[in-house]
Amino acid sequence: MPENENNHRYAVGLAVLVLVFIIGAGCGRKDAAEDTIVYRLKWLFNTSVVGDLFADAHRFFAAEGLEVEIREGGPERDALREIELGRAQFGVASADQVIRALSKGVDVVVLAQFFQINPLQWIYRPERMRIAGLSDLKGRELGVTFGGNDETILKTLLARAGLTEADVTLYSVRYDYTPFIQKTVNFWPVYRNTQAVFLAEKLRGSGDAFAFFNPADYGVRFVANSLVTSGKMIARDPETVRKFTTALLKGWRAALEPGNADRALDTLRRYDKDSSVGVLREELTVTRSLVQPDPSIPIGFIDTAAWKQTEQIMVEQGLVPAPVRVESVLREIPRP
Repeated sequence: MPENENNHRYAVGLAVLVLVFIIGAGCGRKDAAEDTIVYRLKWLFNTSVVGDLFADAHRFFAAEGLEVEIREGGPERDALREIELGRAQFGVASADQVIRALSKGVDVVVLAQFFQINPLQWIYRPERMRIAGLSDLKGRELGVTFGGNDETILKTLLARAGLTEADVTLYSVRYDYTPFIQKTVNFWPVYRNTQAVFLAEKLRGSGDAFAFFNPADYGVRFVANSLVTSGKMIARDPETVRKFTTALLKGWRAALEPGNADRALDTLRRYDKDSSVGVLREELTVTRSLVQPDPSIPIGFIDTAAWKQTEQIMVEQGLVPAPVRVESVLREIPRP
């Protein structure tokens, strides 16, 4: 056989082998990608998701045989939409998002509730406005984010006091605390475990007294962040749902255990390099009080009554056209 022909056959054979390897490697990468669970958060990495980050950093997911990619949320990210499109398997959503999605026929199931007390509250200056009851809001200038959950909550509080928007002055809030710091407005919406900690530090530095107005103290329990997936995911792979939820809640319990505070802070500092350790420690303490205010109630407990109240508020304010029976999609995963 001529040498040139041998060389030609060798080259063709080598090319075929290379092609097979490339195709095989490509398929392997695709399978690995498909095995990765995507978990889309509602907001950016901060103390409000310390349990999620702790579960990942300390390999609680890996211990269940899961590979999980946690992705930040934000104003342009919608976990429910990504689950619906198959881009994520799990996500974080607030009750109002879940209820709105249900009103549109979206397949969504709630697996756990992270906050028993909604961190969305108001900070105010007690020397400038005394609040002993809801009626004390009358005639006051109140900061509110129009279109935000704080507007929905505030309208509910006013209605409970027999007041209307005509009885108060609403000040439109933006991402700028200057009006509150300069005492232009003395009643300002904040997330109690993040923004409020930053503001409180500034107020202490200037010698200003402050207090917090918690809607739950007046019977309004508007549910905040919860773990969600789809009914389709539960039907297709219930074991993965169980393992993921188990690992995630284990992460939350460990992160909020007082004895693990330093480890939790080390985890947070990987993602938040700007905040001081003191601020992060205070955020962690406040987060613990919101996630588990009562030690007898397990972390992740779904407060069905609060969900039903949230739905009722949204129906009454015309935020959804009709009841959605949100209690039908609350499916707390049994704990081992």
